[in-house]
Amino acid sequence: MPTLYDRALVWDAHSCLPLVPDADVSLLARHKAAGIDHVSINIGMDMTPLETVIRTTARFRDWIRRHPEDYALAGSVAEIRAAKAAGRLAVGFDLEGALPLMGDLAMVGLYHDLGVRQIHFAYNRNNPAAGGCHDQDIPLPAFGRALVAEINRIGMLLDCSHTGHRSSLDIMAASTRPVVFSHANPRALVDHPRNITDEQIRACAATGGVVGINGISLFLGDAKSETVARHIDHVAQLVGAAHAGIGLDFLFAPDVDDAPPGRDRDYWWPPEAGYGSAHSAIALVQPEQLPELAEILLRRGYAEADVLGILGGNFLRAAEAAWG
Repeated sequence: MPTLYDRALVWDAHSCLPLVPDADVSLLARHKAAGIDHVSINIGMDMTPLETVIRTTARFRDWIRRHPEDYALAGSVAEIRAAKAAGRLAVGFDLEGALPLMGDLAMVGLYHDLGVRQIHFAYNRNNPAAGGCHDQDIPLPAFGRALVAEINRIGMLLDCSHTGHRSSLDIMAASTRPVVFSHANPRALVDHPRNITDEQIRACAATGGVVGINGISLFLGDAKSETVARHIDHVAQLVGAAHAGIGLDFLFAPDVDDAPPGRDRDYWWPPEAGYGSAHSAIALVQPEQLPELAEILLRRGYAEADVLGILGGNFLRAAEAAWG
């Protein structure tokens, strides 16, 4: 008999393949084997050169199209449902920061055409669109306000992960569609500037959005499934289980160096915030832990419908409302 996990549409709101044109996209098999049905993959960050963003996206799209028996490019809820029914992993794309838009609102439509369905405004540091979580806490600039309206119009998810406190609140106040934190954890449990306050969680829920708990030990406390459940509990108790989800932020190849030439690691990931010298020094929740997480949530007394929502139904609902 199928388990609840087998019946769920399991949604990982954000994970990372190496941002290099020859990336080993077959690493996605980890997610497929773990029973994940949809994953949003990063195609670039604020420090990523535009040439790399385009070539990486081309690589991802080409590889997925060459393996239609197991994978599907998915830009709509209907396509994600169809992929699950066919036993395929649905793959979408997200952009971590607005610098690859080059200050041009017309770029939003181009990225949408390439399969991007989720956009951050800032990656840790301030830019012309928004403040970053590791920088001066600024209100949303004029370009950021225009960007909110354009993303709402085009039909993408606004994602406030990595964004500064004030800018994120302004984004959520301005948006007419659900806003998400695809991979961010409660700061009430781990006091790290990459995590989010209860005020931000409440504002996200008020838009109809979802907070995706990530699997990075620096932001969780450790990489145990019980700890993930504890962070989900905090969100659920604060705003309801309908606003909690999963965004593993899983690094498929943590030892691959995809640093752009001249990037200042200490600027983007300040050592004083605990990042250290290498991503590989930070423990990660593994995709294979998600069935265990589902069982933990059931043992904690969550209703089956709530667990189905946390595993993916909540992000599915927010995406349907944002994408149209």
